[in-house]
Amino acid sequence: MTPERKERLTNVLNKRQPGLAVVLENVSDPHNISAVMRTCDAVGVQDIYILNTAIPKYKKFGKKSSSSASKWLSVHQYQDADECFKVLRQKYSKIYSTHLSEDAVSLYELDFLESTALVFGNEHGGLSESVLSKCDGNFIIPQVGIIKSLNISVACAVSLYEAFRQKNIVGHYNDPQLTKQQFEELASKWELLPEN
Repeated sequence: MTPERKERLTNVLNKRQPGLAVVLENVSDPHNISAVMRTCDAVGVQDIYILNTAIPKYKKFGKKSSSSASKWLSVHQYQDADECFKVLRQKYSKIYSTHLSEDAVSLYELDFLESTALVFGNEHGGLSESVLSKCDGNFIIPQVGIIKSLNISVACAVSLYEAFRQKNIVGHYNDPQLTKQQFEELASKWELLPEN
């Protein structure tokens, strides 16, 4: 490995945010998942949880839309919601769902300085009642148009960049957030990956 590549990988790892994750429930289009992965990588999210209770487990994602982002992320696939949320509860203080409801708050009211997992649902039906009942609250992205929804990959990008904004203000991207063990495990895995 060249010194330049090692420096690049180290710089990226030093900006990873283990206190932020994305969960996708029954998202049917692999290109949407890949676009979400690309955004996750861009803002330093390492962990993405793909919950498939109604569709088959994915073997691969849309390579063009992800720009191979999936290989740099830790992708966790589940087919049981209880099992998935058991893991999420061990790692994140808050779990918020994107859901238009009377008690939903604006995205801009969420505190992303807490460890947070954001849950996004199926392109057509949204989130299941089962998953909604497991979340700490609902949030919406404020909109003023006729159509009151965004493509899932766009909604995820808007949400993650609000988290990025909040975390950047307080310096979460200036100081490494990964534990030494997390850093070393990812570094050893990444060193074996082709650059492109």
